[in-house]
Amino acid sequence: MRRKQLWIVIAGLILLNCLTLIFFLAKVKEVSGTAFSEEVVASVGKSDITRQQWLNELEARYGKDVLKDMIDQKVIKEMADKYHIEVSEKDVEREYRILQTTYSSPSENKKTSERKWKEHIRNSLLQEEILTRDVKVSKKEMQAYFEKNKELFSIPDTYHVSHIIVKSSNEAENAIKELEQGSSFSVLAMERSIEEFSANVGGDIGFLIEGEERYPSEYIQVAKKLKEGAWSDPIQVEQGFAIVKLEEKIKGKTYNYDEVKQQIRREIALEQMKTSASATTFWEEAKVEWFYGKTSAN
Repeated sequence: MRRKQLWIVIAGLILLNCLTLIFFLAKVKEVSGTAFSEEVVASVGKSDITRQQWLNELEARYGKDVLKDMIDQKVIKEMADKYHIEVSEKDVEREYRILQTTYSSPSENKKTSERKWKEHIRNSLLQEEILTRDVKVSKKEMQAYFEKNKELFSIPDTYHVSHIIVKSSNEAENAIKELEQGSSFSVLAMERSIEEFSANVGGDIGFLIEGEERYPSEYIQVAKKLKEGAWSDPIQVEQGFAIVKLEEKIKGKTYNYDEVKQQIRREIALEQMKTSASATTFWEEAKVEWFYGKTSAN
């Protein structure tokens, strides 16, 4: 349950960061003159929507949430410095791998995506450490939790896969020839694949594990035999013929008690506190003042 909540929080933070980037980059450009703010970003018949109107709407809809997120991140950093709290790279990497293989989604820019996810995971773990810093949890409780929930600390072999689906075997063979001649798999997926959702992101369908039900079982069997960066021969599927590419393989791992005991301590402590993990708890201590009030986050 905690891991699902963590993923939801992180996904929300990444969305807010994207909105922040759009909004504030535009605001910076706006100060260069009125021409920018009057730029037309859309038109419907004889009616125009200017960039300034768009920005005003963004601020009205998301401005408070974006600002709160920015404040929360600074509050977490300040409190972590104040109480000399850190989280290890191993903890961040473990959470990233577990989240990635459990709640994966396609990414157009893997390096940027990974950096953002790890940044938000670090902030989330710091927040939990700060909140639970004074909560005492016995070793016996932690070991019992580990024995009862071992499956939570195990990652199966996981395969990051892209695919191209075309209607006929002839189209599939032609696509293979183009790939062999140096064509980009992602570009070809966008141009040729009839599976629109994945085609829009270059054929990327995220990470798959054994027993995956969203896609044909043949995908995993094929992925196991491929080297990273290689693609398969055409596979007959319900929609036609698929070409599967292995982007990355994550080797399965089972974490032992010593590797996850700090995570377990946080989870038990948060349950005992019966409180949500929120940086707003420390707003008053951090002396937050903002556009919407002094320290209230509501």
